[in-house]
Order: sequence, then C-alpha cells, then structure tokens
Amino acid sequence: MINTISSAHAKHKIHGLYAISDPNLITDDKLFYCIEQAILGGVRVLQYRNKSASKNLQYQQAHELRALCKHYDVCFIINDDPHLAYSVQADGVHVGKEDGKIADARHILGDQAIIGVSCYNRLENAHNAIAQGADYIAFGRFFPSKTKPHALQADVNLLQQARTQLPIPIVAIGGINRDNAPQLIQYGADSIAVINDLFADNQQIYPTAKLFQGFFHSSHSFNQPI
Repeated sequence: MINTISSAHAKHKIHGLYAISDPNLITDDKLFYCIEQAILGGVRVLQYRNKSASKNLQYQQAHELRALCKHYDVCFIINDDPHLAYSVQADGVHVGKEDGKIADARHILGDQAIIGVSCYNRLENAHNAIAQGADYIAFGRFFPSKTKPHALQADVNLLQQARTQLPIPIVAIGGINRDNAPQLIQYGADSIAVINDLFADNQQIYPTAKLFQGFFHSSHSFNQPI
C-alpha cells in the first residue's frame, strides 16, 4: 500500500543528481569537504554508505552529514540501516533485497520517512516494493560498475517500461558517468546515482557535480519519444 505522506515527500525530494558516499574514494578527514563540494555543485540527494566503519563513527559521520544536508536542503538517505537513520533524523533509508523488510523500516522511521528499495533488473520487484510501501525504487547496474562489479545487469529499456507503469520516482544506478548519464535520463530516470565518476578525483567534485546536474536542466531536450 502506498504511503501518501512519504510518497509525496519522495516525489519532491528524489530527483536530479544522487550521490553515494564511498570510504574507498573519500577518506574520513575529507568526507565533510567532499560532500559539501558535491552539494554546492548540484547534488540533490545524498546517501551515506560506510559499512566498514564502527557504529560510533557511522553515527558521527551521519550526524554531521545530516546537518550539512539540512543546511542546503538536500535529501539525506542512510544505506541499509533504519536505526541509524532514525538516530540522526535522516530523511529516509535505502534498503536492498537482503536488508530487511520495508515494513520494518517503516515501523522504525514512521510515515514521514522516505524508503527507497533496490529492484535490480526486474520490474516485478518494483511493483512488489511499491505494494509494500516503497517511496522510490532503484534499478541497476546499467553499466560496468567498480563499486559492485558483479551486480545484476539491467537494460536501459527497463527504465522506459518503468516510467510508464510506476507512480514513484525512479533512480538509475551502476557505472554511471558523464558519457552515459544523459541516456538514462532520456529513458526515464528521475535521478541518477553516481559514485566513482563523482568522487574519484577529490579536486574535481564541484565541476563534475555541476556537469551531472546540468543534464537534468537540459532534460526537456532529452525527454522526447524514443
């Protein structure tokens, strides 16, 4: 069942450039600086993901990033951990197939929270997630990914099908770079999740984010019948 409160929130918040933090690309001492550069460049959604950190460090980093995102009116999502999301008052949580049920996250976070769900390469997964209360869904990987090289391959045509069938925001993820991002927007992605091409060079984060977000400002020229 669709939660009208959180789904309306998601439709407003989940759009444009979606950045995902990666401790392999951003050292702890540069985390705040790098994320702020990305936000200044145009990031509209930030997902905090650091599975290798201690619980204390996760809380500290998430708490600081939550304050930063609130200052810039950026949607702040926690990867996998609804308890951490609740403790830092994040906007929501993103869960995968192995990360627990949507209902559990909703019980912890409440009606206002945005819950995103990984649906990999299957439209059926998205329909099931929506029925369980997901507020946005993510498909991918669409291209070879350094972060998750063995993730299931998704076809860009899936986005076109999803755009005509799904009432909630669609996020594309997996190997997205400045060369292939416009194609995914053209096929119907509301948001593109970028990791490596955004954060691989810590000195170029701002201009890279600005470039990615610019694709959405030009989306009226992309979103023509294919």
